[in-house]
Amino acid sequence: MPRKTPFDAHHGRYDEWFTHHHAAYHSELLALRALVPWQGLGLEIGVGTGRFAAPLGVQIGIDPSATMLRYALDRGIACVQGGAEALPLKDQSFDYALIVTTICFVADIKATLVECRRVLKPLGHLIIGFIDKASDLGQFYLQKREENIFYREAEFFSGLQVENLLAEAGFSHQVWGQTLSKPLDEIHEIEAFCSGRGQGSFLVVRATRS
Repeated sequence: MPRKTPFDAHHGRYDEWFTHHHAAYHSELLALRALVPWQGLGLEIGVGTGRFAAPLGVQIGIDPSATMLRYALDRGIACVQGGAEALPLKDQSFDYALIVTTICFVADIKATLVECRRVLKPLGHLIIGFIDKASDLGQFYLQKREENIFYREAEFFSGLQVENLLAEAGFSHQVWGQTLSKPLDEIHEIEAFCSGRGQGSFLVVRATRS
């Protein structure tokens, strides 16, 4: 079953995070903007409240939480309720798909990536943004996981793990970027996007459907 209960119960707290941590949020947006296509029909899997899909111009979002989807609808996203592991969408119907801070919450990451490949057109792009488990921020979340209502059941991944999972799922030509080089509470200004990985806590990868 999709892990949606904390998000249904604490949707306001989740959405407020982006206002409270506005510099980190906009740093993440900047990093994503560098790798998300400007054109084509896009899907965000785990769209949540639409905080990423709306400013990035992603037209359609899917999420298991009807409560969260109401926020996304208000932000102009066409919404579908459903889980990442069994997308209720047609084969080869999207030019790109976006997953932001969602891979740690899905019940089956391998099934999710297989579904992403299925709904993408040939040579379509999958863009994933996530907190690197190997980073300082990733380790902080792991250590404080039991105290965080959202991350209690989360499974974090490193950049290398995601690289290998994408390759196994049939994605190639990976391009990596990163941001958030400081502890979260010390980020008061928007950080620039940097290529590669290994320095920033928030990683973005764009891979191509083979």
